[in-house]
Amino acid sequence: MAYYSYFVAAHIIFIVTWFAALFYIVRLYIYHTEALQRNEPDKSILATQFIIMERRLMSIIGTPSMILVVITGSSLLYFNQQFLQEGWMHMKLFFIVCIIAYHFSCLRIQKRLSKQTSKLSSQQLRLFNELATIFLVAIVFLIELKNTANMLYGLLGLLLLAVIMMIAVKIYKRKREA
Repeated sequence: MAYYSYFVAAHIIFIVTWFAALFYIVRLYIYHTEALQRNEPDKSILATQFIIMERRLMSIIGTPSMILVVITGSSLLYFNQQFLQEGWMHMKLFFIVCIIAYHFSCLRIQKRLSKQTSKLSSQQLRLFNELATIFLVAIVFLIELKNTANMLYGLLGLLLLAVIMMIAVKIYKRKREA
């Protein structure tokens, strides 16, 4: 157990780097999608640069960080196996599976954008971008609150946050188009 604190610290560091990559990658997809609407030569120049940036971000930071989060998190669960009996941990693991699925969805979007076959608009990507925030908030609330009543309030707050974020995205879209 002497190494437990090191695993916690490493886990937090890799969570930060993973989420930084997830937050930034979708912003790149938004800019990439908007660049594809431009005229040549801007379209080709920008698309080429975005493909390089997206590939490097996910292959050097995003995916390795995700793998290290899973490894350090699994190690922490090994040290604290009693958490696997707790309802809050089951919910946390569910959201972790969701964020891993989100990560792989990002990789699929990246592949489609590199082939210019993505059908997502920049507005749809802006909404998609908010999912990572929602998952992060849900996971943090579950870790801190750890009981059913507080979990319910946290999830209701999460739902309210999601609605506020969607409204903010729509307001931003209107201001950009004005």
